[in-house]
Amino acid sequence: MGLARVFIANRGEIAVRVVAACRAGGLECVLGASEADLDGLAARQADRVVCIGPPPAAESYLRVETIVAAALGTGCDAIHPGYGFLSESPRLAAAAREHGLVFVGPPAEAIELAGDKLAARGAAAAAGLPVVEGRELADAGDARRFANEHGYPLMLKAAAGGGGRGIKIVHEAGELDAAYALAAAEAQAAFGDGRLYAERFVAAARHVEVQIAADEHGAVVHLGERDCSVQRRYQKLIEEAPAPSLAEHTRDALRAGAVALAQAIGYRNLGTVEFVLDAAGGEFFFLEVNCRIQVEHPVTEAVTGRDLVLEQLRVAGGAPLSFTQQEVGFDGHAIEARLTAEDVSNSFMPSPGRLTRFAAPEMAGLRVDTHCYEGAVITPYYDSLMAKLIAHGSDREAATALLLEALEALEVEGVHTNRSLLAGVLAHEDFAQARVTTRWLEQEAIAA
Repeated sequence: MGLARVFIANRGEIAVRVVAACRAGGLECVLGASEADLDGLAARQADRVVCIGPPPAAESYLRVETIVAAALGTGCDAIHPGYGFLSESPRLAAAAREHGLVFVGPPAEAIELAGDKLAARGAAAAAGLPVVEGRELADAGDARRFANEHGYPLMLKAAAGGGGRGIKIVHEAGELDAAYALAAAEAQAAFGDGRLYAERFVAAARHVEVQIAADEHGAVVHLGERDCSVQRRYQKLIEEAPAPSLAEHTRDALRAGAVALAQAIGYRNLGTVEFVLDAAGGEFFFLEVNCRIQVEHPVTEAVTGRDLVLEQLRVAGGAPLSFTQQEVGFDGHAIEARLTAEDVSNSFMPSPGRLTRFAAPEMAGLRVDTHCYEGAVITPYYDSLMAKLIAHGSDREAATALLLEALEALEVEGVHTNRSLLAGVLAHEDFAQARVTTRWLEQEAIAA
């Protein structure tokens, strides 16, 4: 494969997933874990574990120098960053390269371009992708001028960030100054960059992303698209592949556009090109590029039969993609639900604690990606994702029914979870009819 030993700079279910891919590829793996994760499932499964610092992420998983030193000190030749933390850090990618380590992801230059939303918009437009009307803002007065040209509502976004931080929707002129100040402050605190840009707000929006894969030999392919419209505060809860209720010409255009952009920016390894789809008018617009494996990658694996994390490792080791575009096929439908340790009835407050019971059902067509087990501790230091339940069926209706059955059969005690919310969404007529938009969960399902 070109690699021999991989340093995993992450935790939770994605660390378990990368361990499994290393096993499948015949690679050794070393897990870098904080003090809070030294007894986690990934630590128990890896070939070796090293402590990279105290529980707070800023003192462990977010320290570039510590991770590079740990990878070098354990004789690794590559770093897999998973998702979150430093997965889209050009600093880590560049530092790895400087020390002779392979970064399992795109080159630092591509990450830097994608991480700057304004530069990414420019690259997308140059590659022929439609972009929603928008521009960088110098100050709140500039935002008012944009609103006078394009009207309300408009969206303010951090130029250098993601994950829902530094985003504000402005519905009328009286809200603009306060929203601008708050968005700029959030962007500065989260990303060290207070720049904002404004976009026309697409009210009835679906979130559709295209999975891409590219190697060092010039090949770029797509593996279809996913719909990730079931969201709360810009955080995805349920994802599926393929995206339902898409006109075939729209589906083809999304996929072709993603490949064209990846080629234009010299992308390598795996990632996604994300789009906003106007559910009312059918138009779509470029949103951003995510330079990492996505939380929802299993639904694509289910319908294509491809191991995406193993493909990441192969490509990082210098091998060509193991398949051509013509060899990418699609079978049935897959839906993923994210089980989180949150108290839905108490404003989605995190619910840390020890799992006194955890047992995932075994069913044909069901996959469960998790780091949980009976006795495991859900710590308060990190995100609340416990498990991903992925149902694969012959069609969307069959996948939905299987996922509902799996959620009912799942046994979890010791913490609050969002299971009832997930089941409520899956059983809702709007979901069955693919009428969900990115604002639907907050406007309809919770109130219902």
